[in-house]
Amino acid sequence: MASSSQASLLLQKQLKDLCRHPVDGFSAGLIDENDVFEWSVSIIGPPDTLYEGGFFNAIMSFPKNYPNSPPTVKFTSEVWHPNVYADGKVCISILHPPGDDPNGYELAMERWTPVHTVESIVLSIISMLSSPNDESPANVDAAKQWRDDKPEFRKRVSRCVRKSQEMF
Repeated sequence: MASSSQASLLLQKQLKDLCRHPVDGFSAGLIDENDVFEWSVSIIGPPDTLYEGGFFNAIMSFPKNYPNSPPTVKFTSEVWHPNVYADGKVCISILHPPGDDPNGYELAMERWTPVHTVESIVLSIISMLSSPNDESPANVDAAKQWRDDKPEFRKRVSRCVRKSQEMF
């Protein structure tokens, strides 16, 4: 089991790697330089998606036993999406605890494994923005609108994108 100091070292390494080799579509850094367990992440809305042109901010909070357990990711920008709870918390398979899904929706291999990095998590979130999963939604209203009223869904997302640009 990873100790807090091992988790801290791993997170410092991942941050250094991201600074040396930035990845298109997002940036990440510490909220407080004395706390490697709380990161600020900015995600640029992926091209050719409804979120294109948006600047979405989130907080990534890592547990002390990272990478054995996944972080939580919570948007601080407004995001209307089937896989984002109303409070901004992101709900994707790789952020779910490792092992079998007690509800039977996900395979164990779709859930968290210690091989994931900050980069792979954020790339999964970018993918989520490109392809919502309305089969097991975090935001039932957004999923229903995504399925039943795409024009209104687009309008709502466009408002979020405009708002994110104003906050940038």
